[in-house]
Amino acid sequence: MPDKNFHLTCKDHLVSGEEFQLQKRSDFDILETIPKPEDLSAYYESENYISHTDSSKSFTDKLYQGVKNFMLLQKLKWIHKVSKGNNLLDIGAGTGDFLLAANRKKWNVEGIEPNAQARKLAAEKGIELQQELSYFKDASFDVITMWHVLEHVPDLDFQLKELYRLLKPNGVAVIAVPNFKSFDAEYYKEFWAAYDVPRHLWHFSQTGINELFKRHNFEKLKTKPLVFDSFYVSLLSEKNKTGNSNMIEAFKIGVKSNLKAQSTSEYSSLVYFFLKS
Repeated sequence: MPDKNFHLTCKDHLVSGEEFQLQKRSDFDILETIPKPEDLSAYYESENYISHTDSSKSFTDKLYQGVKNFMLLQKLKWIHKVSKGNNLLDIGAGTGDFLLAANRKKWNVEGIEPNAQARKLAAEKGIELQQELSYFKDASFDVITMWHVLEHVPDLDFQLKELYRLLKPNGVAVIAVPNFKSFDAEYYKEFWAAYDVPRHLWHFSQTGINELFKRHNFEKLKTKPLVFDSFYVSLLSEKNKTGNSNMIEAFKIGVKSNLKAQSTSEYSSLVYFFLKS
């Protein structure tokens, strides 16, 4: 008898080649990666894991870095509109570029990054990052950002409790995650690069993430699409599927995903703004 919670079997295309299952949780419209490796750090040990480096070797690297730099100011505009203060924490800060840009815009910045190599690169830019959330006192921040980080954390409930603890009253959590109900996710299926098992432990729909945050006493303010993600993810997905980037095909799928999302709102990635209530 088939498992009604089974969604897909996906392969780790970056490091191990191992297969993992995606299963739907019983309480939320969220998929969970099964099994969860005991030592996740080993699955990040790749020179191709670009968020822990500043690499610009390949065309895909250059595209990632170019879009990242373009989006830094857009992200700061978004958070400026929802925040009443200027104390900012970025969780999963990578090599520190977002915090560096925020600091230049007069934000008081702090960051968390577990990866030692990424922290070292951030320090070279003048951004000192911490390893643990326990370093910070209660109600320290007006805004906490997680740019494609929530899908990596082992314990969702603990993470949301920490967000609530660290935010000031009426503080805002800004959460960017892939959307497994987007057209590009449905098109590429098990080859969709944003599943990125087992580094991505969770996979969110809009309904699922909204219900999760509501349970933890957050109120959704709004969402914003990350329209460039469909192109970058499609490039990686083509490579997963065929062994080649197939830029023209990836571009077509990226365009189609964004066009469909104009009527469905199911963009490849979305940014959610949640108010501490």
